[in-house]
Amino acid sequence: MFDGKLRAPVDKAVRPIGALLRRTGLSPDHLTILGVLVAIGAGFAIGSGHLLLGFALVILAALPDLFDGALAKASNQVSQRGAFFDSVIDRVTDAILFSGVAYFYAAGKHPLNSMLPFGIMAISAVISYERAKAESLGLEAKGGIMERAERIILLLLGLLITPLLLPILWVMLVLCFVTAVQRFIKVWKQAGVTPRTAAKMEIRRSRRELRRGVRAQRLTTRVPRRRPNP
Repeated sequence: MFDGKLRAPVDKAVRPIGALLRRTGLSPDHLTILGVLVAIGAGFAIGSGHLLLGFALVILAALPDLFDGALAKASNQVSQRGAFFDSVIDRVTDAILFSGVAYFYAAGKHPLNSMLPFGIMAISAVISYERAKAESLGLEAKGGIMERAERIILLLLGLLITPLLLPILWVMLVLCFVTAVQRFIKVWKQAGVTPRTAAKMEIRRSRRELRRGVRAQRLTTRVPRRRPNP
């Protein structure tokens, strides 16, 4: 939800930072790797119960992920390889952070609560797969009420206010499920309409070509009228 509405304003805001980072000689991949290293520290901090430290490190891990795109555009290094690498690292970062949350609850008084982060990760994987599969089929599956940006924001809120962490995880789990259903319905409708529309357009095109061919054949086979002899 936030990704679709805030992507353009955020990209515009961080564009000058990308130009500054270009002078450092860093590449977008360097920032991406830096982000995942900080996320590993955040996962360990959360798992050991230092939630406020984890809160700060999650924010620090998000900054390289925010700036690597701006740096790629400023340095003309935008590529499919970079986009693929960034997307994979995002999934790895999410797994690290929520694994830290799972370990935090597994080591506590109510270890069954550790199943919540694993459930969120599982449904998040379904959400990502729906988008990837839809795009491979030429369809579109962006959007939904609980995308990655919303998950990170809610996680930060739970880390900042510890008593809210468990309720937030429940809310996140439900909204992730809703998002998975939203994307499924969106792709299902597209997949149901697109082939029929394409078939109709192909039939119409074939009919037009047939009519053109018939007219052309008539013109070539038309016998010229003989003029009467004077």
